[in-house]
Amino acid sequence: MIGLPPSLGRVIGLSGGALDQLMPMHLWIDADGVIVQAGPTLAKMAGRRDLAGQPLFETIELRRPARIATMGALAKLVGQRLGLALVAAPNLPLRGALAVLPGGAGMILDISLGLSFARAVAGFGLTLNDFSPCDQTVELLYLHEANASTMALSRHLTQRLEAARAMAEAEALTDPLTGLANRRAMDAEIARALADPGDAFGLIQIDLDLFKQINDSLGHAAGDAVLARVGHVLRHQLRLGDMAARVGGDEFTALIRDCTDPAELSRIAARLIEAIEAPVIHHGQVCRISASIGIALVNSYPDRPTPEQLTADADAALYAAKRAGRGRYALHSERPVARGTDAPSPRPRRRADDAPPQGFRRRQTDQLPRPD
Repeated sequence: MIGLPPSLGRVIGLSGGALDQLMPMHLWIDADGVIVQAGPTLAKMAGRRDLAGQPLFETIELRRPARIATMGALAKLVGQRLGLALVAAPNLPLRGALAVLPGGAGMILDISLGLSFARAVAGFGLTLNDFSPCDQTVELLYLHEANASTMALSRHLTQRLEAARAMAEAEALTDPLTGLANRRAMDAEIARALADPGDAFGLIQIDLDLFKQINDSLGHAAGDAVLARVGHVLRHQLRLGDMAARVGGDEFTALIRDCTDPAELSRIAARLIEAIEAPVIHHGQVCRISASIGIALVNSYPDRPTPEQLTADADAALYAAKRAGRGRYALHSERPVARGTDAPSPRPRRRADDAPPQGFRRRQTDQLPRPD
């Protein structure tokens, strides 16, 4: 620490080093504008161990109330609040105040950080030892550290809450057994897609055949394995942009985007039935099921249907497929289509009273091994 010259000690009645402790950011300037002594904190910020002998106006820049560069002009600012900056740190605004020393000993310029304290502490590695114990900056440092700690904890808590909320929302929209979307998510997506006039899509309703027999004969664990397998089939048979959901015990829905071709949807339905009919082995037991599918296309309506109408029509097509025999699909149509005009012959097991209601067109897959 720079010692206090005896002449200044006699002038202001302070022992050596006392001024550095009370005003660690002061400058003692002689009448010629040369720095006689500098507080240790200011010297640290200026990047020099000893500022003594340096011209004042090569060390600091006076900016307010006016830019000045002479001692005569500086003397007129005694008692005023000054705005200044170190030449070595021009982007860090500082505050200052001047006092004239008696006996022509020059002036004392006391400098403080003001609102720049946080930047100065970070930029120059300042600690509590660099400030006077009664400097308000010390209190501000405590407040700043406490605020930074509180904000860090707050950010951490906010991130945890956001992650928990996102997880809860995802879980609320996901079927835990199959990993597919649930009914709530599918209903929301159908409503959203229908609200967009340019969004053309097909809706596929799937109901598993013979699933109850699996539960009754092999138990619910086997049934869960079958449902999980159906979820796997839907995820891998549909495109990435399509959406599949488990909407009931053994009921599934698929939204096929950008598809307005009945033939293409029929091929998708046939492919799904074939994949679902593949046997599932559970603890050595063979589980065999099939599926009935109903299809509705948005572009088959003269006006945009409501979600309820679209879903009901796909359901009705599904029940038509059910009545015609399991392992089939039916396509909802605006106009009745005569039986056999554009569809393969029905399976032999279909009875005459199983004909689908008017307003539906029936398709069937190629013959596949039927479950017992």
